[in-house]
Amino acid sequence: MKFGMPVMLPDTTQAVTFTTSTASAAFGSATNLIRVIADADVYLAFGAAPTATATAIRVPADTVEYFCVHPGQKVACYDGSS
Repeated sequence: MKFGMPVMLPDTTQAVTFTTSTASAAFGSATNLIRVIADADVYLAFGAAPTATATAIRVPADTVEYFCVHPGQKVACYDGSS
């Protein structure tokens, strides 16, 4: 069995500050993998016009996660408080 590690070229960094669902800018035409670093609990939704809710993908505080995405998609972040 082979195990791999995501490898990516540093390209663009986006910081999303949120209390309500807030979407990022659209991913670039060559973006297929993103890394999310959460410094607070966050819920994530992906799509062309995503809205994150408390039933979306949860990423706990102080966690790093990788997600496969499609070019042009966005990620919406929500802290679950409102």
